[in-house]
Amino acid sequence: MGRSYFLSDSRHNITYVKTATKGNEAEAMIMAALVARGFNVLVPWGGGQPYDLGVDLGGSDLLKVQCKTGWSEKNCITFNTRSTDHGQGRRPYVGLAHIFGVYFPPMKSVYLVPLDAVGSFRAYLRLEPARNNQKRKISFASDFEIQRWSFESLREAQEKASFAAEPELNFA
Repeated sequence: MGRSYFLSDSRHNITYVKTATKGNEAEAMIMAALVARGFNVLVPWGGGQPYDLGVDLGGSDLLKVQCKTGWSEKNCITFNTRSTDHGQGRRPYVGLAHIFGVYFPPMKSVYLVPLDAVGSFRAYLRLEPARNNQKRKISFASDFEIQRWSFESLREAQEKASFAAEPELNFA
């Protein structure tokens, strides 16, 4: 049985949603947003893949999207950037996916976030500027809104993530 998480409280009407339901909602919303932008989206059959969606980039190129649900924390959209433990420990997605698709339920918004743009355990995308005006080492959610992504920028993200995942060969 999946765990249940508190999502809303509307005048004592508390709603609980199971983990799988929350993940299904994120996948559906991310898929719908990609399709609305004109991308051809593929769904892996059988659930055994380390990614949730694929975007056909033409030819044999496939952008592997790992879907996540974001939650609000300190004026940020926050999401986990490691895989769920299935007996192997929490693992990073490097080499398994190219990009995170993040659904943020409070705003019903979708973001595409390259793996190398966030930390290796948890991501924080700022919704508002920092109160101390810090600008360095801050990722703004607005920089990753789905409408900012073109076919060409998704191809670049796929190529960059694929190159980063390849082992370095040293013939010296």
